[in-house]
Amino acid sequence: MKDARAALRYAKAILNLAKDTKEESAVYEDMQFIAATISENPEFEVMLKSPVIKSSHKVKVLNALFTDKVNPVTLGLFHLLQENKRIEMLASITKQYAIIYDYLKHIRVAKVTTAVPLTEEVEALVLAKIVSLTGNKANLENVVNPAILGGFILRVGDIQYDASISNYLNELRKEFDNSHYIPKI
Repeated sequence: MKDARAALRYAKAILNLAKDTKEESAVYEDMQFIAATISENPEFEVMLKSPVIKSSHKVKVLNALFTDKVNPVTLGLFHLLQENKRIEMLASITKQYAIIYDYLKHIRVAKVTTAVPLTEEVEALVLAKIVSLTGNKANLENVVNPAILGGFILRVGDIQYDASISNYLNELRKEFDNSHYIPKI
């Protein structure tokens, strides 16, 4: 819990600094890139969290990986985390930054559950529909769950639309259970 609060404080500080330099969107892209790099490389995450590896070595690795690819504000975060002995929090900070950036820019997170992964064309259609329905942009998170059989479940904020085949079958089952039709003999 303490680390989550600290990660949020760092994310807010970086966002404020990025806003001052009008680089908040570039830093957001950096945070997404860093988060993806950490999640795609479990060894990298282990290295960042390792108490055995010196923080100066961790910063050297971060600089080697990201120096030419990220904004100077983001590079400053690495050195700040090294000074405060908080480099292991980098993944949490990237997530917190994305959350507060989305809130600042009025971007919502839409979760679409499908039986198979969405294609890029369908994803673009879903995003356009979300904008037309809510008036806000959204980041789309696709969750694959074969148990829904087909169709989709869309959740934006506290609104959910269930157009899955499994839901349709459950509704049909309820109708049959609730109909007390007794044929005459």
